[in-house]
Amino acid sequence: MAGGKLTDKAVKNAKPGERLAILSDGGGLQLWVTPTGGKLWNYAYRFGGKRKRLAIGPYGKDPAGVPLEAARKRRDEAAGLLRDGVDPATRKRQVKAARAEAQANTFAVVADELLDKKKREGVAVATAGKLEWLIGLAKADLGTLPIVDISAGEILRVLQPLEAAGKFETAKRLRAVIGSVFRYAIATARAGNDPTQALRGAIASPKPQHRAAITDPKAFGGLLRAIEGFTGQPTTKAALQLMALLACRPGELRHATWMEFDLDGCVWEVPAERTKMRRPHRIPLPTQAVEILKALHPVTGHGAAGLLFPGLRSVKRPISENTLNGALRRIGFSQDEATAHGFRSTFSTLANESGKWSVNAIEAALAHIEPNAVRRAYARGDYWDERVKMMQWWADYLDTLRQGGRVVPFKQSATSAS
Repeated sequence: MAGGKLTDKAVKNAKPGERLAILSDGGGLQLWVTPTGGKLWNYAYRFGGKRKRLAIGPYGKDPAGVPLEAARKRRDEAAGLLRDGVDPATRKRQVKAARAEAQANTFAVVADELLDKKKREGVAVATAGKLEWLIGLAKADLGTLPIVDISAGEILRVLQPLEAAGKFETAKRLRAVIGSVFRYAIATARAGNDPTQALRGAIASPKPQHRAAITDPKAFGGLLRAIEGFTGQPTTKAALQLMALLACRPGELRHATWMEFDLDGCVWEVPAERTKMRRPHRIPLPTQAVEILKALHPVTGHGAAGLLFPGLRSVKRPISENTLNGALRRIGFSQDEATAHGFRSTFSTLANESGKWSVNAIEAALAHIEPNAVRRAYARGDYWDERVKMMQWWADYLDTLRQGGRVVPFKQSATSAS
């Protein structure tokens, strides 16, 4: 039904009258000429025994207008819907509503909802901060786009500048975060697929970076002596000493509050929301750690935020990991030699090499979750009694190393080799 009675010249020259004039092109397509000079395309049809009208749009050859041939094409599309038993006007309303919903559900809207959900679920403050930062990177280019319309190519254009700058790990994490936003959109019926899946292998993979750690006992003794002679902030010195003694994650210690410590019971209770595995974690406190904490309490124990290690600029915020790593640099250890996180590797290596302790107790001390759900379910407690003895042994062993005592090489045993 490509042809009709009207011509471009006739439509262009149609003049308004005192009343509405309707010019028919055939097949239900009509041009309404209003008394004010408006020229509007309409499609007249019957559906369900009722006369109905579908507004096609104003006549015109500019981008906002509908020329004659385009109006005929839309009439033919509407007639096709009728043949399939679909009301064209109803379909138009549905499409308009879907478009409005898509415009409302932008990447930024869905991403912010996901971030709020993560926070309500108790994700760690540090994790929420990283997530918010990564989402912010994506928002710069994708934020205003309807999430249902975003393509893999558009996401790749967000990642490529990071790849070009050599920030491979950030690009990898950003792709993962964008993917989590799309999976949330799919779960909430606002997207049909996750385009990040098509980008696997599209950007360079980061090379594994191992956090530097000293695992030679004599060298570690030198590090302990350097910490002992640290002349900077006393709180920073105490933090480094506790990192060595407790083998905890730096973030757990930096955000620790005095309420979490039972110095009489020699226990530190790290709440679930601040652990990497989202589970409460108990840490036995050897006598050396208790002494450090008791000496620290008069200095920071009465702060409003209750932090063990408040920052210098604000007592409501803890020191940063850069503070600890910076202190290691000041006492002569480069980033390739020692890091705050590296104390955990030192403990793991030397405790395993000692052959004195079970692998399960060492892993429990490091708060490593058991990957086997059945084994985890049947594990008796968290090897607490063994861990209490192990952490006191570790503290005493560090005293020996720090004092420069004779270091006897550990004998490999069946336990340490397992």
